[in-house]
Amino acid sequence: MQNNLFVYCDGGARGNPGPAAAAIVIEKDGKVIHKESKYLGRGTNNEAEYSGVILGLEWVSKNITGTEKITFILDSQLVANQLSGKFKVKNENLRNRYFTAKTLEKKISVGIIYESVSRERNKIADFLVNKELDENS
Repeated sequence: MQNNLFVYCDGGARGNPGPAAAAIVIEKDGKVIHKESKYLGRGTNNEAEYSGVILGLEWVSKNITGTEKITFILDSQLVANQLSGKFKVKNENLRNRYFTAKTLEKKISVGIIYESVSRERNKIADFLVNKELDENS
């Protein structure tokens, strides 16, 4: 697993739609190298999940070179499967975010995998989303 990057992403909305936030935790070689969260204003849970992935892609495209593989780990099966090409993107708001993510992917010259996991395996990013929502809503 050496030289592999893991980007834990999460997003959430209270009220769906309602106050929304996104967060990322980036881990390289077993060590957290970056944590970030962002208040998004009003949005849906799925929009916030996409925003978490986009936040991660933006950070990786600006800060990482020389890694062999990047795994994005999120607890949204919908977003993971849409970005992996397994599900179609039917919602227009999500489609715009999908294309933003795919454009950012092109700036990163290594393979990207999207993996859906249980919320328990994404605890730090989930905690950061909830902290951001508590502080801003």
